[in-house]
Amino acid sequence: MSKYTREDIMRLAQEEDVRYIRLQFTDLMGVIKNVEIPLSQLPKALDNKMMFDGSSIEGFVRIEESDMYLVPDLDTWVVFPWGNEHGKIARLICDIFNPDGTPFEGDPRYILKRALKEAEEMGFSAFNVGPEPEFFLFKLDEKGEPTLDLNDQGGYFDFAPLDSGENCRRDIVLTLEKMGYEVEASHHEVAPGQHEIDFKYANALQAADQILTFKLVVKTIAQKHGLHATFMPKPLYGVAGSGMHANQSLFRGNQNAFYDETDEMGLSQTAKHYLAGILNHARGFTAITNPLVNSYKRLVPGYEAPCYVAWSAKNRSPLIRIPASRGMGTRIEVRSPDPATNPYLALAVMLKAGLDGIKNKVEVPPAIDRNIYVMNEQEREENGISNLPATLKEAIECLKSDPVICEALGEHALLHFIEAKEIEWDMFRTRVHAWEREQYMSTY
Repeated sequence: MSKYTREDIMRLAQEEDVRYIRLQFTDLMGVIKNVEIPLSQLPKALDNKMMFDGSSIEGFVRIEESDMYLVPDLDTWVVFPWGNEHGKIARLICDIFNPDGTPFEGDPRYILKRALKEAEEMGFSAFNVGPEPEFFLFKLDEKGEPTLDLNDQGGYFDFAPLDSGENCRRDIVLTLEKMGYEVEASHHEVAPGQHEIDFKYANALQAADQILTFKLVVKTIAQKHGLHATFMPKPLYGVAGSGMHANQSLFRGNQNAFYDETDEMGLSQTAKHYLAGILNHARGFTAITNPLVNSYKRLVPGYEAPCYVAWSAKNRSPLIRIPASRGMGTRIEVRSPDPATNPYLALAVMLKAGLDGIKNKVEVPPAIDRNIYVMNEQEREENGISNLPATLKEAIECLKSDPVICEALGEHALLHFIEAKEIEWDMFRTRVHAWEREQYMSTY
């Protein structure tokens, strides 16, 4: 049941003295888009009569079928804690509908809703997700453009004066709390200039909404501190990249379906089948959870990011870790996604992979409790450990050959995503990079 009605939104807008409303949605790549309207147009928006040109949005529709409607989700109403000289600004996240009143098949939010509907039909009342997004803070130059100069030289869990991004991070947390987030932890990450803020788990749709809003808040507050925040997975060579570990669990009613107190590890058969499904389809969904050419500079040995398809309750080198908490907190942590992913698509494909494991009662392979990074290729092969894709091109081919993940996306999103990513790969492949000139210009 919705917590807000149309009348509630109108009243809140008046009480908060809101002057403008952003009708927010995302394109297929997870980039936030919005149509801003004055308060006078809010009744029209709440009546689902706001139209926009879908042909201008990446991965949506052709110019000859461009009219689309923004349908606000009233429960996403938030007044931004910052405004401008013209007054306060609020936002509503919208679903995309066709002119005939049907949901748009290529809307990332709808794709996640479709996967959640399948979980519901299998008897699960909730799919909960706790994201752990990481980001870097860089200094701006005199023109306000981002540089490669980091704002600190701190390391894991460091604090001021080593962590001079502490004040910025604290302002981000305070802003998020004003917007209703329950922030569980914030700290400096492994690399200089790298930070992590973890917020409380939520149902998957709310979690995806929160991730996108989080990225907007981080970039906005960083700019106020004279910094540039980036969620690029690997902005610097030789240091750890930024991930977005996804803790996930399924519930039946009020009970965590992943917990079984009689099991040696405290994991139910449902959890084990779900885990096996994730492992089975990890190579297939990597193009979605790690969608950039740059994503694969992070997924290399030596920097804590997973590059091998395995699981463990003890070590952090495999793709999946089982955190120690049990009971209501029993969950699996998928460690490969990075913060450049479209969170709606990422959660949809991981859920679909896990549900496929449950439906087919896939047996989970033995846990790998050794450090996989020190194993040689033969040892990994003997233990049944495969590699995640090493490039975006390889990931695209793995996606194409995984019918379960293709089905999760749907034909429209799949075709447009692959087309965009193949263009991206070809642009990267044919570009001459600085490394090549450094290596070859003088020698040859």
